[in-house]
Amino acid sequence: MPEETFVIAGASLAGAKAAETLREEGFAGRVLLIGEEIERPYERPPLSKGFLLDKEQREKAHVHEGDWYDKHEVDLRLGVSVDAIDRAAHQVRLSTKEPIGYDKLLLATGASPRQLEVPGSRLQGIHYLRTMADSAALKQALAHGGRRVVVAGAGWIGLETAAAARSYGNDVTVIEPEPVPLHASVGPELGAVFADLHREHGVDLRLDQGVAGFWGAGQVSAVVTSGGAEVPADVVIVGIGVRPNTRLAEEAGLEVADGVLVDASLRTSDPDIYAAGDVANAYNPLLGRRIRVEHWANALNGGPAAARAMLGQEVTYDRVPYFFSDQYDLGMEMSGVATPGEYDEVVYRGDVAGREFIAFWLSGGRVVGGMNVNVWDVTGDIQTLIRSGSPVDGTRLADPETPLTELA
Repeated sequence: MPEETFVIAGASLAGAKAAETLREEGFAGRVLLIGEEIERPYERPPLSKGFLLDKEQREKAHVHEGDWYDKHEVDLRLGVSVDAIDRAAHQVRLSTKEPIGYDKLLLATGASPRQLEVPGSRLQGIHYLRTMADSAALKQALAHGGRRVVVAGAGWIGLETAAAARSYGNDVTVIEPEPVPLHASVGPELGAVFADLHREHGVDLRLDQGVAGFWGAGQVSAVVTSGGAEVPADVVIVGIGVRPNTRLAEEAGLEVADGVLVDASLRTSDPDIYAAGDVANAYNPLLGRRIRVEHWANALNGGPAAARAMLGQEVTYDRVPYFFSDQYDLGMEMSGVATPGEYDEVVYRGDVAGREFIAFWLSGGRVVGGMNVNVWDVTGDIQTLIRSGSPVDGTRLADPETPLTELA
């Protein structure tokens, strides 16, 4: 019987953890992990946090030690991409033109930053943040301080890079079309908390306006807002979201809609092809709907779940979405979903003004999301509340003396 071959397209965190899980679960066949970057698989949070702030070495971001892949007989191909999938032949074609047959295929192709297509968008000094190389270039641009930095977009990447820029002693302006930062992620209530945080640290927030263009002679020198203002800029950081990298799946005829559609076992419309991480739009039984999660924890846990499913194990991927962020002296963890329109109340426990609190998003009296801000070791309890789906008493939820474990 010929040796089974499992191919993983995307040497990402999801892809690397999938390869690790295949070996841990006893898969003895051939494993190919194919990535277009020349950097071995790494985690992305340090790119806008520890590595960007020069508090962590590059090596700390890597998923495995350099010799792990050889030791575990994982064929790691870097600087190469999967260019096409031939589903009928069970074969992929690499950018080197090499064809490789597969028994199972995992798509862990991630996402790419959305581009600002406005006049002047090709000027030097405009940065996007997705790769280790992007982060290294941005750190070099910020590290000496005294620069005029403009951040387009007040999402998580925009705010984290704004905080990093301020920590280096740069002047920072953030331009955001929504009325508060993070509006689409946590709604206006918590968005206002982050607005106050950044203003207190000297950031000029320009809300309710977008970027209309850039000025400069080769190098960017100003950002033009949709309101017509010109904001001087030596460095621009664009953080306006990402698009899932679905081209491979689309061209192969897989079902795609804001990501590659997968079921609760992360299987695509082809029974021998799976998807995990940023590119996967998965049905989550806990939420009762599809969701595409772009955060670190989803890659960390989704890759192993897909690997087990590829091995024929029964898998139900129903994790509570999770995210964390560090900005200045504020550290937070977010569990669940707090999209505006999907909750009807926010309940606070603790000191909001002192930024040491927990916020709970409720829908119909049930907790659907929770953020702990400078309060630690409560994520498990918050996720238990979300999982329970039980109505909670808002007064007891707000009372720090009431253990969260008594509310589930």
